[in-house]
Amino acid sequence: MLYHLLLPLGGPFNVFRYITFRSACAMMTSLAICYIAYPAFIGWMRKKKMEQIIRADGPVEHLENKVGTPTMGGVVMLGGLALSTLLWARLDEPLPWLVLTVTLACGAIGFIDDWKKVMEKSSAGLSGRWKIVGQMLTGVVVFGGAYGFGLMDATFHMPFYKHAVFDLAKLWEGAPTILGWLYVAWGIFLVVSWSNAVNLTDGLDGLAIGSTITTAGTFAVLAYVAGHSEFSSYLHIPYVAGAGEVAIFCLALVGAGLGFLWYNAYPAQIFMGDVGALAIGGAIGSMSVFIKQELLLALVGGVFVMEAVSVTLQVLSFKFTGKRIFLMAPIHHHFEKLGWGEPKIIVRFWIISGLLALVALSTLKLR
Repeated sequence: MLYHLLLPLGGPFNVFRYITFRSACAMMTSLAICYIAYPAFIGWMRKKKMEQIIRADGPVEHLENKVGTPTMGGVVMLGGLALSTLLWARLDEPLPWLVLTVTLACGAIGFIDDWKKVMEKSSAGLSGRWKIVGQMLTGVVVFGGAYGFGLMDATFHMPFYKHAVFDLAKLWEGAPTILGWLYVAWGIFLVVSWSNAVNLTDGLDGLAIGSTITTAGTFAVLAYVAGHSEFSSYLHIPYVAGAGEVAIFCLALVGAGLGFLWYNAYPAQIFMGDVGALAIGGAIGSMSVFIKQELLLALVGGVFVMEAVSVTLQVLSFKFTGKRIFLMAPIHHHFEKLGWGEPKIIVRFWIISGLLALVALSTLKLR
C-alpha cells in the first residue's frame, strides 16, 4: 500500500522501489505490532480463561507445567503478518495475495479448531477429517485459480541441477491441460502436509516458531533471488515474475514470529494454537510452490519433516508390528521421555533448523 501511495512523490520516497528496504520495514512492522499487542491479548485471554487444553496422554510434565496457559496466540501473529504485508508489498502483484489467502484460510480452520477446544474444554476440537477438507478446498481455490489464470505453470525444478526442469503439461501432448492440473493437486498436497507437519511440531515452547523463523528467513532469500532476473539467471534457479514481493511476506512472517517468540519462549506465556500452526504450514507450503522451491523446502524445513515422519513411522510400526519405534511421538516427546529438559530439546532443534537453512542456501551455488 505504501509503495503505491509514496513512491509517486519521488525524492526520498524512491527508496520504496527497493524490495530489500520494504522487506526490512515489513519485518520491523510485524515485530512491533506483535510485541506491543501481545501483553494486552494475553491478559484478556487469561481473564476469559481461554486456556490451552493439555492432552491427558501427553508427557506428565505438560500436565503439571502448561495447564492454564492461554492459547490462540496465532491470532495476533496473523494480524501483524497480514497488516505488515499489505502495508509494504506491492498490491498489484498477485503472488503475495495468493500466499496470504492460503495463510489466512488455514488460520481460519485452526481458529475454529481452537475455539471448539476452549469452549468444550476438550482437546478434541475440529475433527482431522474436516481440517483436511478445509485445507484441500483452500488449495483448490487458490492453486486452481492461479493455474487457470496463468499465474503459475506446471513445472518442477530440481535443486542441485542447473537445467533439470520437468513440465507436467508437456509430458503428454495429447492431454497437456489434464496433466497440468496434476500440479494443482501437488500444491494442495503440500498445503495439507505442511500445515499438519507444523502443527505436530508445535508441542514445546518456542519449538515450532523458532523453526518457522529460520525457514521463512531462508525463503525470503530464495524469493528475492527468484524474482530478480539477473540473480536467478546467474544462480540457475527459476525466474518467477513478482516473486520478490513474496520476500516481503516472508520477512513479515519472521518479524511476527520474533514478536510471538518473545512471549512464547520457555516458559511460554501463550501458545500459538492451531490458528497459528496451520496458518504457518499453509504459508510455507504455498510460497514454496509459487517460487518453484517446493522440493528444497523438504531440506529447509527438515525439522518439520522429521516431526511428521516420526509420527508416521510410529503409527505404521504399531499398526503392523504392535511395537513402537519411539517412546512417544512426535519425536520431541521421545527426547522428553529420555530425560532431556525442554529448553535443551528446543535449542538443539533450533540449531538443526539453522544448519539445514545454511545447507539449503549453499545449494544456490551447487548447480
